[in-house]
Amino acid sequence: MKTIYKYFFNFFTTLNYWYFISVISITAVLIFFNYGYGLEKKIIDTGTWVEKFGKYFCLFFFAYASSFFLQLLFNRQSNWRRQKWFWFILFIGPFLFSLKVNFTFLNPAIKSIWSFPYFDVFKYSINWIVRAMVIMLSVFLIWMIRDRKEQPFYGIARIKKIKPYLITIALLFPLIIAASTQPDFLKVYPKAKNINEIPLCSIKDYGYYFLFELCYGFDFVSIEFFFRGFLILTLIKICGKDAIIPMAAFYCTIHFGKPLGEAVSSFFGGLLLGIVSYNTRSVWGGLLVHLGIAWLMEIGGWIGAIVS
Repeated sequence: MKTIYKYFFNFFTTLNYWYFISVISITAVLIFFNYGYGLEKKIIDTGTWVEKFGKYFCLFFFAYASSFFLQLLFNRQSNWRRQKWFWFILFIGPFLFSLKVNFTFLNPAIKSIWSFPYFDVFKYSINWIVRAMVIMLSVFLIWMIRDRKEQPFYGIARIKKIKPYLITIALLFPLIIAASTQPDFLKVYPKAKNINEIPLCSIKDYGYYFLFELCYGFDFVSIEFFFRGFLILTLIKICGKDAIIPMAAFYCTIHFGKPLGEAVSSFFGGLLLGIVSYNTRSVWGGLLVHLGIAWLMEIGGWIGAIVS
């Protein structure tokens, strides 16, 4: 645990706080317009597939790129702007995640080919698997072309100890319990309520929920490898730790369909996990924390729904 605290200490003691405040301010403005005026629901997630893809790309790109460009105001020695690879990642990152968000091509095909009870279980499960693979395969291809000889696959390095990450989950547990009493939380969680037409009458019925939660968890694998692995480690020689805060701002915007508290905390959570992956070259600890929180939120959602 002391080692992780050292990572945080080293990062924040060398951080330009005016830059940090500037990024937080831009992120706060985006959050304000999203939760105050329905930026995602009423504007971005509407229209044709091409329109939605373009608008999601603009949202992600604005948060990601502006966080980099603000660095030029506070650190004129930043030389990443002269690197072609930086510009490629700046555009391909938002592009790939916009593709993931809007990758719904299989739903009509699956429904027309297969007809069976509890179709939603398989629809959601297949969607998560396919979307995760879209990201993972794209990132793997980029790694093969660019970084295969320079480093292991982004974030795949082993972690030495899991105890600090288990402690982190334990410390966050009371916050999750408190969140599970809030109406906006219960509107979103548990995700498994999307298949709540399945009665729990047999082991097979429980199996449907287990499959759903397992595939839901697999989606977080792709998210960790994309944000804490790819976006940081492919730029590590060009940007160093300067790649961390833009990643956190980008990461925050993918939570705009979640409760307000989750969106706000995602910036700081993404930042802290990014610091860890930058220093350890591993995403496994962050993935453990992310999965632990995600499944605890599912449990909290069920408990909150029962109590309310």
